[in-house]
Amino acid sequence: MTATTETQRRLRTEIPGPASRALQQRRAAVVAAGVSSVLPVYVTSAEGGLLTDADGNVLIDFGSGIAVTNVGHAAPAVVDRVREQAGRFTHTCFMVTPYEGYVEVCEALDKLTPGTHEKRSVLFNSGAEAVENAVKIARAATGRQAVVVFDHAYHGRTNLTMALTAKSIPYKHGFGPFAPEVYRVPGSYPYRDGLSGPEAARIAIDRIEKQIGGDQVAAVVLEPVQGEGGFIEPAPGFLSALSRWCTENGVVFVADEVQTGFCRTGEWFASTHEDVVPDLIATAKGIAGGLPLAAVTGRAELLDAVGPGGLGGTYGGNPIACAAALGSIEIMRQENLAASAKRIENTVLPRLRALAEVTGVIGDVRGRGAMLAAEFVKPGTTEPDADLTKRVAQACHQAGVVVLTCGTYGNVVRLLPPLSLSTELLEEGLSVLEHAVRTEAAK
Repeated sequence: MTATTETQRRLRTEIPGPASRALQQRRAAVVAAGVSSVLPVYVTSAEGGLLTDADGNVLIDFGSGIAVTNVGHAAPAVVDRVREQAGRFTHTCFMVTPYEGYVEVCEALDKLTPGTHEKRSVLFNSGAEAVENAVKIARAATGRQAVVVFDHAYHGRTNLTMALTAKSIPYKHGFGPFAPEVYRVPGSYPYRDGLSGPEAARIAIDRIEKQIGGDQVAAVVLEPVQGEGGFIEPAPGFLSALSRWCTENGVVFVADEVQTGFCRTGEWFASTHEDVVPDLIATAKGIAGGLPLAAVTGRAELLDAVGPGGLGGTYGGNPIACAAALGSIEIMRQENLAASAKRIENTVLPRLRALAEVTGVIGDVRGRGAMLAAEFVKPGTTEPDADLTKRVAQACHQAGVVVLTCGTYGNVVRLLPPLSLSTELLEEGLSVLEHAVRTEAAK
């Protein structure tokens, strides 16, 4: 069985049920404890925006595997292309004997990413690899070493990307020493800093110029909307001001669009919301419908500054993953999933804002497209309430709706439904979330 035939949420057992609990016991004996799971239900099939677990429970998925299955689970165009490619060959290594699929993905990225300049791309396996290689490319092209990142940032779990990431636990604690020449500056967090975009950018730029020196910076790396840090949408003007400063100082502007990319925010890429054209853009997650694929795309002169053999990897641009990406991009175009993301935004934000007004425990509602969040605080304050956030998420899980939490303070519920999710399932999942918030806030 490769896909569920279910069309609605259904609970047959408690969550997790006995079959999932049995699998959890097997897992404990063989899987490293450092690998955690948000909700220990063991999925046996998935389709569209629904997950079916080992006990026959059908859950609404508001997580999309952390913004990966933008086109929905088991999307036919993805499955068909993967099946066809797997029947021809599964691997040769593009660095040994290349194949057309890799080139086709790079051609698509050339057309889809912001900017009309001449571009090049290189493919990898994960978002962390993409970000790390973007830094490598920037350093090689500029001859500089310093890399600037921001408060609340998340960029991955490799040694270099842990250095780029802000939050210690669970991402960095005990894993140092980290890569040098990484400098952190304040970003834009409108709910908490109250600054306009240009004001926040001036503070960041002043810090860079005084403490590092603009002529020493190879790259500024930032998420157009911060993901793990709390779905923080910078104030208007922040990204564009930083982009201009980078251009004026010969600094490579790197947009980490691993979570925001591929129609997630209502545009193909979140940088477009402010008409920002990154020098390099790192992508992954939503690119390939669930298969591991990532990319760095950017100005030809930057990527071509790296000599032959300086970029690559055994599995980077695997042919099956490339086939999945081409199927995923086909769906996004044909079904106009950027517009679908805006439909989700227009449904979710009014309901979350009304919920905030009624309960008094949501300090901020924010986000774009199908990348939306509610930040929970103690009533009458801006003090983060991580405990309430956890209870709300658990209540949703018990009722058969998968939601995720995030944020530096652990007080944000984030919603990342598949862009293809029906309005009916979206409304039903929101009703579950609303009930959970009302119930837990009253305790």
